[in-house]
Amino acid sequence: MTVSWTPHRFTGGLLALDTANTVVLRTDPDRTFDRFADTREIGRFAEAASGFRAAELGGRRLDAQSPGDIAPVVLSIREATDRLFRDAVSRGAVATGEPSGFLGACSTGLAGSSAEVGSPGRPFGDPATPIAFEVALAVSALSLLRDDTVGRLRICPNCAWLFVDRSRNSSRLWCDMKVCGNRQKASRHYRRRVAASKVGNTEVGNA
Repeated sequence: MTVSWTPHRFTGGLLALDTANTVVLRTDPDRTFDRFADTREIGRFAEAASGFRAAELGGRRLDAQSPGDIAPVVLSIREATDRLFRDAVSRGAVATGEPSGFLGACSTGLAGSSAEVGSPGRPFGDPATPIAFEVALAVSALSLLRDDTVGRLRICPNCAWLFVDRSRNSSRLWCDMKVCGNRQKASRHYRRRVAASKVGNTEVGNA
């Protein structure tokens, strides 16, 4: 089934987190699923991300013309990113002994391209030409190591997605208020109604 890459799927705040979040409900073994199970979705995701992450990418479009070929590298970076920074949220910092697998995955992503990245003001390079998705993913993932970013990482209590909290007072709770926030509110309202109904039924039964 083709995935609809809507704005909600890009609420992580950075390309690397949006990519990590393509595994849905990671913490629920019975319901989790991978949106990249069909590797063709990597190409469709990259096309959508070129628009939704244009500011981060400096206007440079992502190139993923052979998604099946780059899938092993993309998935390696994705999983290493999720492991390292999901742990960092609970610790409040990146554990010094943990990044080796993450750095190795990012190195592999960068190794297959001759693109120049990392210039001042242009971390993703010249926007005049496309950049390989796996290269951009590695650059985005490495940017997460900045201390000001690590300190703002959060895990959504509804869907368990990773996201960067850029709110002024660092109080953002959900990855997306319109989706996860409303679902949580609706769930709480439903539970209150059910509890009130049970109390009412008990009182009637005791009358």
